[in-house]
Amino acid sequence: MEFHRIRTRKSNLELKYAHGHFVTNHSHTNYYIDITTLKTRLKEAEAVARELVTHYRSSTIVDTILCLDDTQVIGACVAKELTSAGFMSLNAHETIYVLTPEYNSNSQLIFRDNTMPMIRGKNVLILMASVSSGITLHKSMECVQYYGGKVAGLSAIYSSTDEVDGIPVVSVFNQDELPDYHSYNYHDCPFCRQGIKIDALVNGFGYSKMG
Repeated sequence: MEFHRIRTRKSNLELKYAHGHFVTNHSHTNYYIDITTLKTRLKEAEAVARELVTHYRSSTIVDTILCLDDTQVIGACVAKELTSAGFMSLNAHETIYVLTPEYNSNSQLIFRDNTMPMIRGKNVLILMASVSSGITLHKSMECVQYYGGKVAGLSAIYSSTDEVDGIPVVSVFNQDELPDYHSYNYHDCPFCRQGIKIDALVNGFGYSKMG
């Protein structure tokens, strides 16, 4: 695949992408957004965290950051930014939990007895690498609510969706950078109708090329 880069004025962060026919867990897309460096290298992760935190008001209460798609480094940086900025927490220790969920055989999020207290009764900020259809965020929100938590906000590095279930998705990059980004239902993909081969299977962890 041929990758391109878009440099923005947002903390000198670059968006790396490839154009083609890609398959996610829930849809087909015409772009693959490669955010590996942004979520694994500390300098970039800190810059992403600073951008995300600027969107939250000082009245926002965050007790737990739930990190999906291997975003723990960014999650830790967001927690540091929030606490240093004086954001409120209801935790007894006046700190923020950074938590990664476990998945069962049906790809549903689950929490064990030792991690449930980090969700139950807590204000949870859900962090993802990228959001296309919003289905994963919707399921994550349902899971947080099932375990007795309250969704305090939704964040992502890249999102083509402005909101999920009435809650805004705060992202560093959006369709302003890639205005022709499209996400298609499996049964309504124009690439499939035209017989265009799939370039790669993708998810929040990366991509696997086909053929």
